[in-house]
Formats: sequence, structure tokens, C-alpha cells
Amino acid sequence: MTTLAAKTKLKPLQIGPITIDMPLVLAPMAGVTSHAFRLLCRNHGVGLVVTELLSSHAIHYKNAKTFGMFDWADNERPVSVQLFGGDPALMAEASQVVEAAGADIIDLNMGCWVPKVAKTGAGATLLKDVCLAQSVVKAMVDAVKIPVTVKIRSGWDPSQTTGIEFAKRAQDAGAQAIAVHARYANQGFTGRADWSIIRRVKDMVTIPVIGNGDVETPEDAKRMIAETGCDAVMVGRAAMGNPWIFGDIAHYLETGEHRRPPTLADRIEAALFHVKTMAANPAVGEERAVKEMRGQITHYFKGFPGVSALRCLLVQARTVEEIELLLRRENNAHS
Repeated sequence: MTTLAAKTKLKPLQIGPITIDMPLVLAPMAGVTSHAFRLLCRNHGVGLVVTELLSSHAIHYKNAKTFGMFDWADNERPVSVQLFGGDPALMAEASQVVEAAGADIIDLNMGCWVPKVAKTGAGATLLKDVCLAQSVVKAMVDAVKIPVTVKIRSGWDPSQTTGIEFAKRAQDAGAQAIAVHARYANQGFTGRADWSIIRRVKDMVTIPVIGNGDVETPEDAKRMIAETGCDAVMVGRAAMGNPWIFGDIAHYLETGEHRRPPTLADRIEAALFHVKTMAANPAVGEERAVKEMRGQITHYFKGFPGVSALRCLLVQARTVEEIELLLRRENNAHS
């Protein structure tokens, strides 16, 4: 006899005046969370999507590649645009630019640990100077009318759990929500997320807290909510090639039951939607879309027999048509 898990009543996530009915968030991921992938996740149940991180410095200097990443559209709203930078004036300016471009929410990146971001004094480096970080938040809040949120890590390293202190400072500066990736910056994606940090942040502030880190299954999401009291759950790497995870989580929390897993045909249709939507973006085009999707498309088939051979074929594909032919052939082989 199968025992159903207890149901969890989900409350909408409120960020300023914006009500997000399903409190599930797609984490911003460089090179991943383009319009195509955000829309795919919206179609599969996520409540809020966040763009790839955009440089305030690049926006100031009107970098064409960065403006090509202004790819949000009405069919994925509400959409949060994530900015990074360590200069309050530049961050205020960039905030005004993306607000004018139609962002619903602006998110400050204080979680990125990669050297090319951190060495500029941006991303997680701001956790080393919470006074400067608070000034950045205040400048952004004062510059725009839409809500400003912040995504942080626990701190730079275990000797500096500054994320907890900063959460209150962010609230005082006018931030409308805070997302906590419960790892230290120097961990990258290694080790395990310490969800107790999310709980401590939740106890520190009255604004919504979004939990992030090691949510890979519906059970993980349920446990995070129970252990931390977070107002929403953010999913990042586990959504790559698996946009169904958001609907799976919502269904499990609301009913205590698991949905059937996507079939191979379901996975092929999602992968093709992803690459075709990306290729249709004039700022991307077919050639670039195919190149970028080579590294992502096999995520859709993780665990299926023959995925290694399929990967070898896909990296040679030059057009969307070639990708579709390979995937249709794979489906026929398993029918």
C-alpha cells in the first residue's frame, strides 16, 4: 500500500506589488536562462523566472552583446532581470535602463563567485563589504519604481557568514525579497548547502525569503520549506534539461503524489522547443543557437540509453534541422 506524503499548502509569493501565485523560482544561470529556457520553464509551472546576469558596466557602455540579452517578453512575465556590479551609481543607472526596457523586478547578484565577476568587486565579493553592498541596494531602490530584490550566498567563506547580517541591511535599504543560496562563495557548487542559514535569514527579516541550494526533487523542496520556513523555493541546475521539475514540485506539495515522468517523446519536444525558440531570436540566430545548445541539449536525455552516442552526433550538428532529424531518429529507435 502506497502512503501519500502530507500535503503542503502553498501561499503566493508577494514581491512588492507583484503577486506570484506559484512560489517557485528559476535561478539565474549564465549561459542557460535565456528567453527560450525561461519560457519553457514558465510553460511547465515555474512562478518567477530570472534572466542571466547582466553587467552594469556593460550597460553603461552600451555593449551590443549585453543589450542582445535584453530578451524578456510578455509571455514569460513576471520576469526578474539580474544585474551585477559594485558601483552604486552604475547599478542605479543600469536599473533605470532595464526598468525602461520592461523588467518587472530587478535582482542584485551577490552570489556569483567566478573570478571574472568577483575580481571586479561585484557578485559575491560584495559580501565582504556589507556597507558598500547596502549602498548598492539603496541606490537601485531609489532609482526605480519596480521592486528590487537581492540574491546572496551565506558569505564569502565560513569565517564570514555575512549573508545573515546583510539580509537585514538589504531590507533596511528597501529590498523587497532576498534569495539565499546556502553555500559560501568559496565553495562554488561543491559540498552541501547548509539550509540552516536560510532559516537564520528568515528569522532576521520580514521580507520574503527564497531558499536555494540542493533542491533536486519534490521531496527536497518540501523538506526545505519545512526546515527553513522559506516563502519560495528556487531551483537552478536541477532544472537544466528538466523544466518539468517545477510542475513536479507543485503537484507533490499540493497532492502528496508524484506525477509520471516525461517520456522520451516529451523530452524531445521540449529540447526542440528550446533550440527553435532560441534560434528564432534575431539577437541569437540559428548558428549561435545550435552551438550553445550542443552543451545543453543532452541534459534532456540524462539517464536514457545511448545518450553518449547521441551527444557525439549532436556536437557535429550545424542546423536546427539536423538536430531535429537526430532526435526524431532517436525516438524512432526507442519506439
